Amino acid sequence: MMRESPMTSGSGKPAEEGLGWLAIVRLGLVQAALGAIVVLTTSTLNRVMIVELGLAAVIPGLLVGLHYGVQITRPLWGHKSDTGRSRTRWILGGLALLAIAGTGAAATTLLFEQSFLAGLMMAILAYILIGIGIGASGTSLLALIAMKTAVGRRGAAATITWMLMITGIIVTSIVVGTQLDPYSHERLVAVTAATGVIAFLIGIVGVLGMEARPTIGAAEERTAVSSFRESLQDVLDDQESRLFTLFIFLSMLAFATQDLILEPYAGLLFGMTPGETTGLSGTQHGGVLLGMILVGLSGAIFGKRFPDLPRHFIIWGCLGSALALTALALSTQAAPIWPLEINIFLLGAANGTFAVAAVGTMMILAGQGRKSNYGMRMGVWGAAQAIAFGLGGVLGTVALDLGRWLTTSDALAFAGVFAIEASLFLISALVATRIGRQVAGPSARMPGAAIMPGE
Repeated sequence: MMRESPMTSGSGKPAEEGLGWLAIVRLGLVQAALGAIVVLTTSTLNRVMIVELGLAAVIPGLLVGLHYGVQITRPLWGHKSDTGRSRTRWILGGLALLAIAGTGAAATTLLFEQSFLAGLMMAILAYILIGIGIGASGTSLLALIAMKTAVGRRGAAATITWMLMITGIIVTSIVVGTQLDPYSHERLVAVTAATGVIAFLIGIVGVLGMEARPTIGAAEERTAVSSFRESLQDVLDDQESRLFTLFIFLSMLAFATQDLILEPYAGLLFGMTPGETTGLSGTQHGGVLLGMILVGLSGAIFGKRFPDLPRHFIIWGCLGSALALTALALSTQAAPIWPLEINIFLLGAANGTFAVAAVGTMMILAGQGRKSNYGMRMGVWGAAQAIAFGLGGVLGTVALDLGRWLTTSDALAFAGVFAIEASLFLISALVATRIGRQVAGPSARMPGAAIMPGE
């Protein structure tokens, strides 16, 4: 792989130090703000539509899928931030749009009470705008972090960013939960609007002045892109980029496929109550946080000495996820005596390890194109992730229903789905072994690129 040395620039001079830890935390707060708004539209509003409004579960399900589908436009927003001379404008503009659209989505609860068709049309528009807001803001944010953070710190930066996002989700869920009772649609709209305003103010505090900081590798004069087609072609022509896109799609497809079936599995085969299965979800997220912390601390301590560390975490995280899912497939024959909580915690730890290491690798690879197109690269990978997430939920539930119909056995059906997910993670691990191993000819090397062992 063509990799920038974390210690020197192309001119042989010491590389810029990049963002300090406090600055990275500030940018991570922007991701937390994004997560705070999104959780209301994908979790709270989902429950309100099904329970309080009595809508079919497929309606909020399709709306959430729609906002993922819209994020296929991420390359466009990434390109615009590459060529628009201000990523800050796209970050804050996307965050503002997300806040407004999230409030609009909450307001559809009032419309649904009056007219199902009017509520549905408004909800479709709101979720389209939600997808655009997430794509524009999130893609530009990751590009900015990658540009301003030293290579050796990007893995740790990814961990901090994602942990703050999860923290934002948790804090929002707790605070909003206390403010929604006694429930009314008007109260939901007011709380969502207030959350949007607070999130936008946090975004301003997080991003203000960051774009003026020195860009890592700025001395390596790379060609600026002028058109969307030119920039996209540069990404598609890059074998390393294509390989990483495939990895992102496969691993996130496996990750998302488990999301909607774990709690039903615990309820059907282990007899857990709704409260207990919700607690199981918390157990999994605890494992995710542990995996992220492991990667982040390792990156902060050993990142400069072992620049290839993120790739190893990706491989072992995918293998660990496959092993944990294989254990879940076996647990279908041992329920309800299987140590399910431990199994789910280990699955979460493996998931968190590979996911945050993948984001760190994404930040490193974003700066290794022949052209200066951080945003486009982040956009392509973000689009692959969004498509995988949208398909994953559908794949998991359809495969489960099909398995139950073919086998007339819940245990065999769940075992089959878990086996499919484990296989996807094994394939992802195999693809990950090739990341960073692509050999380029001498003429293709970037200035200041380090040569991988064995080249």
